[in-house]
Amino acid sequence: MTRQAIVPKELQSYYSDWKMAPGLISGQHVFLTGFTGTDPGGNLPEDPEAQIRNAFEKIGLVLREANLDYGSLVEMTSYHVGLRAHLEVFKAVRADYVVEPYPAWTAIEVAGFVQEGAIVEIRAIAALD
Repeated sequence: MTRQAIVPKELQSYYSDWKMAPGLISGQHVFLTGFTGTDPGGNLPEDPEAQIRNAFEKIGLVLREANLDYGSLVEMTSYHVGLRAHLEVFKAVRADYVVEPYPAWTAIEVAGFVQEGAIVEIRAIAALD
């Protein structure tokens, strides 16, 4: 089976520095790496909504690089520090991006992430068809 890395130029450091593909085509799916809410400059906003939106925007970069859109998402897992504190904000922001038929979604509470202050990380799978 052929696999192909999806690496938008804005996320090149994921591939070169961290040795992971922002997205990877395998079979008929694109598997997206988990994205936190840093902005394009690598800064982490204090505002939960801004962090969540930044994570969704990174997902969009990978989808567009693969000639897909948010309607291609079939599964999403979100990891949260303080899940209950920002779940409603997450749901509202998520609604700005996902479309029907909505992807499957699992939300999981975690203790923390690599970058101090990050409150969310989102990973997803998109279908190529």
